[in-house]
Amino acid sequence: MSDSADVPTVFAGLLPDGWASMTFEPFREGVDICHLLRGAPALALLRYAKGASVPRHRHTGLETILVLSGSQSDDRGRYGAGALVLNPEGSVHRVWSEDGCTVLIQWERPVEFVD
Repeated sequence: MSDSADVPTVFAGLLPDGWASMTFEPFREGVDICHLLRGAPALALLRYAKGASVPRHRHTGLETILVLSGSQSDDRGRYGAGALVLNPEGSVHRVWSEDGCTVLIQWERPVEFVD
């Protein structure tokens, strides 16, 4: 007998730009989200409009970001398409995109906003 937890979830055709046709909804001002997996861990696509930002927050678990298009910046630098960013538990930063971007993001546990 197969349990639904044994069945993988597959999102075929995300690259090079298949993610662009997926359904997004508002997340924060200027940032839209496409939920791929809800809960903990969570997996989503975030699409930042030009100049959009996310306020300072603390990671309560590992956050993994893969920049799919454009560039995303945080307090430590600017990351272009293809960059993989790992933010460890306990790290704090704010995030923005000067030119707009789309990222694949995975949160091990929810973040805590500190501002």
